[in-house]
Amino acid sequence: MNSLRRVAIVGPVRTAVGGFGGTLRPVRAEQLAADVIRALVDRTGVDPSRIEDVSFAQSYANSEAPCIGRWAALAAGLPIEVPGFQVDRRCGGGLQAVITAAMTVQTGAADVVIAGGVESMSNIEHYTTTARWGSRSGNQTLYDRLDRGRERSQPEERFGKISGMIETAENLATQFGIGRDEADAFSVRSHQRAAAAWESGVFADEVVPVTVPQRRGDDVVFDRDEGVRPESSMETLGKLRTVTPGGTVTAGNAAQQNDAAAACLVVAEDKLDELGLEPIAWFEGWAAAGVDPSIMGIGPVSAVQRLFARTRVGFDDLDLIEVNEAFAVQVLAVLQGWGLKLDEVEDRLNVNGSGISLGHPIGATGVRILTTMLHELDRRRGGFALETMCIGGGQGIAALFRGVAR
Repeated sequence: MNSLRRVAIVGPVRTAVGGFGGTLRPVRAEQLAADVIRALVDRTGVDPSRIEDVSFAQSYANSEAPCIGRWAALAAGLPIEVPGFQVDRRCGGGLQAVITAAMTVQTGAADVVIAGGVESMSNIEHYTTTARWGSRSGNQTLYDRLDRGRERSQPEERFGKISGMIETAENLATQFGIGRDEADAFSVRSHQRAAAAWESGVFADEVVPVTVPQRRGDDVVFDRDEGVRPESSMETLGKLRTVTPGGTVTAGNAAQQNDAAAACLVVAEDKLDELGLEPIAWFEGWAAAGVDPSIMGIGPVSAVQRLFARTRVGFDDLDLIEVNEAFAVQVLAVLQGWGLKLDEVEDRLNVNGSGISLGHPIGATGVRILTTMLHELDRRRGGFALETMCIGGGQGIAALFRGVAR
């Protein structure tokens, strides 16, 4: 049996992240996905005819653009012969799209795959489950797919009703003894780091512009993350009400709802020279794990435990660590679960901000994080980087990457 091939990550790019109902609202998910695919092909110079598949994540899919990997590949102008598919592991979908592409290349089923993720949360629809066959009388209920997806993330008959992800975060705050001030302080840190990254030009190489049509006037070029709040402070966040009376989570210490897309090339090592492609990192391994849905945010703890057991890597070996910042209390709980203190990983953890400041466009987030993380690893001239995500419904996912020494 042939051994697995080594897999390279090439040219990761992302759009800037739009706020909910913000600048990117007129741009549908499939358009964002096509835009980032075109930018990836242009920047890397890859021959489109050599792309053998498109692995794309979307957590809030619909029939306006079904099987978005294929749909976006066609919309981006890739050859008709290039197939595509859709991945959904909720918050971890984008990272899973990269992992699935990597396994495809490792096993020799393809040499070059585009992997990415997209979400336009501003355009997620309302729907009904009762209209098709009609009703004799009474009202038709329209569900908000955003809220409904969070409420229906687990079978109620087994786990009981969970009102949404905020409830799971409050469960962690109680279990791990995390207070409001601690959560707010972490959120200020996130915004400060993202703002500093923009000011220093850190994001210049990873962000590709999106042209947004306007009802009146000229098109707008969108190329800067919309949710970063440099003015965030303990005072400003402290004025926000908690979502749950007496709780910890506020709009200021939780991830935003967003619109964005991100993508990269996943390429077999032995094809890089032939294709004229320069790797930014190597894919080293991954793991996923399930946890109780009521404490879904703790998922990265067990996922990383599995990953470390498989790769024989530990926290002391890591140069960068990413946790997706669904909630500040979730990140702090994960650190406790790992046996780490924030000040011990201060210079390695979410160094350029994450979901609280940059946003959390669900299906795109895993590749957005990957893009930011690998560009930072490249600036640090190599080393190991760990990406982790908690997932609604009670999962965690983690993947390990090794930077290319410069």
